[in-house]
This record gives sequence, structure tokens and C-alpha cells, in this order.
Amino acid sequence: MTNPTSTTAPPTTTALAGRREWTALGVLMLPLLLVSMDVSVLYFALPAIGADLAPSGTQQLWILDIYGFVLAGLLMTMGALGDRIGRRRLLLMGAAAFGGASLLAAYADSAGTLIAARAVLGIGGATLMPSTMALLRTMFTDPGQRAKAIGLWSGVMTGGIALGSVMSGILVEHFWWGSVFLVNLPAMALLLLLGPFLLPESRNPSPGRFDWPSVPLSLAAVLPVIYGVKEIPSEGWHPLYVVSVTVGLLFAALFVHRQRTTGSPLIPPALLKGHGFTPALVLNLVASLAMMGSAIFTTQYLQSVLGMSPLAAALWSLLPSVFIGVAGPVTARLVQRGVDRGYVVAGGFTAMAAGFVLLALIGTDSLWLVLTGAGVLACGMVAIMSQLTDLALTGAPVERAGTASSLLETAAEFGGALGMAVLGSIGTAVYRHEMATTAPAQARETLGGALATAGRLPGPAGEALTRSAREAFTSGMQGAAIAGAALLALAAVGAAVTLRRR
Repeated sequence: MTNPTSTTAPPTTTALAGRREWTALGVLMLPLLLVSMDVSVLYFALPAIGADLAPSGTQQLWILDIYGFVLAGLLMTMGALGDRIGRRRLLLMGAAAFGGASLLAAYADSAGTLIAARAVLGIGGATLMPSTMALLRTMFTDPGQRAKAIGLWSGVMTGGIALGSVMSGILVEHFWWGSVFLVNLPAMALLLLLGPFLLPESRNPSPGRFDWPSVPLSLAAVLPVIYGVKEIPSEGWHPLYVVSVTVGLLFAALFVHRQRTTGSPLIPPALLKGHGFTPALVLNLVASLAMMGSAIFTTQYLQSVLGMSPLAAALWSLLPSVFIGVAGPVTARLVQRGVDRGYVVAGGFTAMAAGFVLLALIGTDSLWLVLTGAGVLACGMVAIMSQLTDLALTGAPVERAGTASSLLETAAEFGGALGMAVLGSIGTAVYRHEMATTAPAQARETLGGALATAGRLPGPAGEALTRSAREAFTSGMQGAAIAGAALLALAAVGAAVTLRRR
């Protein structure tokens, strides 16, 4: 078997992909699944980590968040770097870093070591995500096959986040907490062994110099904004978080100015002017906002309103993922049969809006309604993600595939943070309005605080507070769902207008 090492952009051909390319796709899916799982894999492992490493409250937060922060901050840099040094090379470098960091995290003997390992995992994840997407553009030149491959990519990406928490609970229950990291090693080893033979190498043949000053500017733009919008829902509009967002936006303005004025920008402005590319970024952000915003409510609903254990709630939350594998291929088939892509994406947003409408109808004992709403949301999300990804990669020059995919992923990271901030704030505001002013202060802040307070009260009083808090949370979830449905309805109209064929 020959080793493909082309250093130029692949030829513009529509030759059908064969067994080799589909096998390579399967190899790529494993690390992609693990990268997406690592977002949620610590949810059930954290108590065991706390008992073993005794992290401080601040260290515990960094153990959870450093992976996502580093991942989001470096996506644009790694996408542009892959276009220059080769996407396969960067992918294999990232796989080695991800595997090594997983081993370090599994056997970390202090909170500081675990935080450092999680940061390196974020660096590795930032190389893997845009590289896998860009390689799909190289391996699948036929539009129909590429659409199917991207549909599978989108389904794995969406399902991995849900699977991560479940696998975490199962592994921690039967092994020690480090096992949640060791599961990464076989997939990364397989990628390192087979990648050089199955994956084609491609890079921009004329990349120009790498604009290093743009790297810290991009980090300074992304990280403060992500940090601020993630903290505002739980901590309120504290000046620190408002300043953090403001500083990030100022650096974002400086970053944009540099991209417009430097001779070799990290993100070429011309890329954003391609047909449908900028609308795809905005719509991807909105879809991610809705998906992550709904997740913070459904997970709390299963555990704190229905009273499930964390593992039981995670297992139930897997049920909506069953339909994800169908949504991508069905969507691709619709486009292949001539249905306008703009209308298909609009249909995806309509499905997500319908999922929110179902969530707006729930009561305090509506398990199946919540699961159905979550399933409809997930199917709509996969349909949207697969089509927007295909549109962005097809519309971008082949030599900029890594940069294009990194922008799409960065928009999704921003959308997820905004979803937790915007919809979370709406739900919190309704919850606090619905709670009686005579309730204890801690109970008026969050549902978790109310349940903790109720546990310390005598029987009837505790039961009454629990009931009222669950009703207030359900009202807040309904309010956030209504807002989400309205936003998604507007996005459906926007997709139909901006993405339809001229």
C-alpha cells in the first residue's frame, strides 16, 4: 500500500471514494468521538477525583473548564497551521499529544498535574477537530459521498458529548477515575498506526508566512468572552465577567483589524465572502446556542425535578441519541434529490423549534415529553450541522479547508457558551420570579440550593419547598424553551433566505 504524501492541494476531481477512504473515515471517527466525549467525561468522575487529589474549589473549576477553554482558543490557530504544514501531519501530532496527555491525566498525583494534562488535551483536541473535517474535504471529492461522510461526522460529534457522561459513570463505578482517560489510548494508537497509510496529506501549496502575532490576539479574543459568558448564568452579572467579555471583544476588534491589514492573515477576509460561508457561521452559532442551552435544562430536569441518580439520568439522556444516526443520511439524501439546501437547513431549524415547543409543554412529571423534545432537537441539530459543514467546506478553497473548518468549530464553541448564558439567564430569572419571597435566600437562587435547603427542613416544610422549587424550575425551563423556539423560528427564515440557490 503506498503512502500518499502529496504536498499540494488535491485535484478538482469527482472520483468516487473507495474502501480505503471509508476505512479512513472510520479511523477518524474514533478520535473525533473521544474529543467530543472529553467535554463531559469528568461529570461523574469529579467526586472521586476530589476524594483522591483534594483540589481546591478553584482547582476543581479549572479541572472541568481548562479543556474547553484551550480547545476553543486554539481552533483558529490550529486550522490555519494545518493548512500550512499539512493536515495529516498536524492530526498525527495532535493524536500523539492527546494520547500522552491522557496517560498523564490518568495517573496524575496532584490537582495541578491534572489541570496541566487537561490543558494539553485541549491543545490536542484543537488539532484533531479541524484536521478531521478538512481531511473529509480531501478524501471525498464527490458531493454526494462527501455529504454522507459529513453527516456521519456530525452524528458522531453530537452523540459523543452525550456518551461521555455515561461512559464516565460506568467506568468510575467499576474502576478508578483515571480509567476515563485511558480509554483514549487505543483509539489514538490506532490513528497513529493507520493514519500514515490511509489518510492523504494535503496542504496549501502557497501558504505565505505564518502570522504569529495573530495567535495571541485570537486567544485574547476568544478566551475572555468564553469565560465571561459561561460564568454569568451561575454567578450573575458580576463586574469581573462583564469586564472579561468586554476585554475579549476589544481584542476581537484588534484581531479583525490585523486580518484585514496584514499581508498573510491567519483568517483571510476573502474566506468570509464566499457564497454562504458567513451565514453558515452565524447559523451554526445559533444552532449550537439552542442545543447547549437546552442541555443545561434537560440534565437538571432529569436529576433534580424527576429525582434520578446522575448515572440513571445520563442513561436516559442517551435515548434521544438513537435517532441522531438517521438524521444526517436522510438530510444528505434530500439534498441529493434536489431539495434546496436552504430549505433543508430551514427544516432543521424548524425541527429544533418544534423540540423547544415540546419542552415548553412539560410539567413536573414529563419524562417522555422531555426525551421526545430532546430527540427532535438533536435530529434538527445534526441536519443543520451536516449541511452547514458541507456548505462551508465546499464553498471554501481546498487550500483553506482547515481554516474554514476551524472557524465553523469556533462559532459552535461561542454558540454553546452563549446558549448557557442567554437561555440559562432566562430560566434563572423566571425561577426567581416564581419562587415565593418568603423562601430562604439560598432556595430562591437555584433549584440545587432549594433542594439542599429543603433537606434540612422538617418533613412537611421540606416537601413544600421541594415541590415549589421544582415547579418554579419547570416554569423557567418553559420560559427558556419559548425564547429558544422564537429564536430558531427566526433562524429558519434566515436560512431559507440566505442559503437558497440563486
